[in-house]
Amino acid sequence: MTTDPETGEAVVAINDVLRDDALALQSGKRTDTMRDIPASEVHPRTRVPVYYDRRYHEHFISEMKSERFKDFRSATLAQLAEEQIITIRGGHGSPSAGQRIGNVPYIKVSDLRAGFVNINPTNRVPRKIARAFWKGNDSGLQAFDILCPERTSKNIGDFCVLMPGQEQLLLTKEIIIMRPGPRAEFDSFYLLWAMTLKIVREQWKRVIFMQTNREDVGERFLEIEIPVPNDPEKGAEASKQFRSYYQTVAKARTGLAQYLADSNEHHFFVSDAENDVETQEEEEQA
Repeated sequence: MTTDPETGEAVVAINDVLRDDALALQSGKRTDTMRDIPASEVHPRTRVPVYYDRRYHEHFISEMKSERFKDFRSATLAQLAEEQIITIRGGHGSPSAGQRIGNVPYIKVSDLRAGFVNINPTNRVPRKIARAFWKGNDSGLQAFDILCPERTSKNIGDFCVLMPGQEQLLLTKEIIIMRPGPRAEFDSFYLLWAMTLKIVREQWKRVIFMQTNREDVGERFLEIEIPVPNDPEKGAEASKQFRSYYQTVAKARTGLAQYLADSNEHHFFVSDAENDVETQEEEEQA
């Protein structure tokens, strides 16, 4: 909304940045969103103006020069993965609807909400199917892995935490899984802190080309830059509230799950506390 300069009334105004850029180009002027890109660097998958809009990245670089981040450097996710400071992988796969009757929770992108992995007890697959997608006897997931949708619209770039007791899940292939690597000097809570900073979250707007339920980010998210602490203690201090929150929740969840497993009287799915007939039969067969 904007105000009509003649009447003073509120009117709807279209923010047509591309049109403004085209008119400026015709008149030999420049705008904040205009970029000169060598044709050789423009590939079919990136022929989208927003991809070359560097304002979000420039904002990140500007903030990194501030006093707030004096004890941090910056690096792209690709650089951190190459240096084994973080590890990144995709989800396991997507079983057909007819296979979703079992006891291993199947997690879709819509189940990643509000910082947690929300297990739907009615959406599970047989352990045999899960093992086929896992390509082994277990999921390869670890407690406090951070998960993010690779596809869907508004929640791309929103990370959630895998809590203790949730490790044996089957994740749809359209989920990104990140954790500190063998050379990391920070933990998952710091990584979550960094990925949820507004100056980092805003960078996803450049690598998402559409806002539809079928769009994915491919490997473009690897271009996103995050702060990396020069001193491990500085990183731990910055992320202490994230660490305290999730560890407190994890302790409470573990206690409740143990109670549910011991009592065997409730239908309340927290982790592996539900032990149904199919689970018992599969365990006996295994």
